[in-house]
Amino acid sequence: MVMISLKRAPPPHFITLRDLTGPQIGSLVQSALQFKHMCKVEGKTAHPDLPLKGQTLAIMFSKRSTRTRVATETAMAYLGGQGLFLSSQDIQLGVNESLRDTSQVVSSMCAGIMARVGAHREIEELAHYSSVPVINALSDTFHPTQILADLMTMHEVAVAERCPPGTLPHEVNFRDTLQGQRVAWVGDANNIVWEMMMAFPKLGVDLAVATPKGYDTPAVLRETAAGFAREHRTQVAYTQHPEEAIRDSHFIVTDTWVSMGQEAEKTKRLQDFKGYQITHDLINRSQPHKDWKFMHCLPRKQEEVDDAVFYSPQSLVFPEAENRKWTILAVLNALLVNKRY
Repeated sequence: MVMISLKRAPPPHFITLRDLTGPQIGSLVQSALQFKHMCKVEGKTAHPDLPLKGQTLAIMFSKRSTRTRVATETAMAYLGGQGLFLSSQDIQLGVNESLRDTSQVVSSMCAGIMARVGAHREIEELAHYSSVPVINALSDTFHPTQILADLMTMHEVAVAERCPPGTLPHEVNFRDTLQGQRVAWVGDANNIVWEMMMAFPKLGVDLAVATPKGYDTPAVLRETAAGFAREHRTQVAYTQHPEEAIRDSHFIVTDTWVSMGQEAEKTKRLQDFKGYQITHDLINRSQPHKDWKFMHCLPRKQEEVDDAVFYSPQSLVFPEAENRKWTILAVLNALLVNKRY
């Protein structure tokens, strides 16, 4: 008697860049560069094959979003599918219905789930019970789609500065441009810098993290990043002095000091982060690389970075924001079309 198992292999999920190898991350960025070129240079405003025609992506967000929502819906449309936006007011995400039940129900009707949650355990639980790929659009620990966009932006800058005029970013190997780059993080220890720690060391990028006393990165994440750094001969350093982090850096990055849910701590945080605002004065006395650039995931507040830097020629914030679309498009194509990274 022949026994046939109906149990399927678990679908590929995109939870954090910690789980991907350097080549896998590079493959996603290279795909994003190709999609951007196809659309903006070749004029292909939709994928010629519309591989996701008739398919729906559930976009379940328990927190507000601008860039991630717009990027996800337009990326899904590019592939021929549609996004179904479900806010916390639309569905009972972990309120009157368990995450397990929500995951099983939604994944039975959709091709994938893009979820923006609070606690990281929520995205892990959704993925555990889902029969379709789950993509982390943000949790309180990791934000992988943002860091993919940062890496893509860094690559484009490096191509423009180092390669012969007319060289197109998608024609240059992504990993070749990042070797030896140094990134300075100045600000709160949050999901953005923690995701950087999971990715940058594997790609030849050194990272210097400046946070005030009492805002340290959890030891388990430091240990993981240190392991990646040892394996790939890169550096991840920590300091309480912004000047030390910025020195010799090619990219200076910050983010909000008061994340959603931390509003009650605002007065204390503004005092604790005194001296961390990114200004030309701070940058000049810190002696970064001569061709330094500034990045921010947005939305931005004045206390984190002043207008002179935010709107300066060195600022990459708007190309960085646009690249959210192309990297999310690459992730959707990898998981929903190719079924792999």
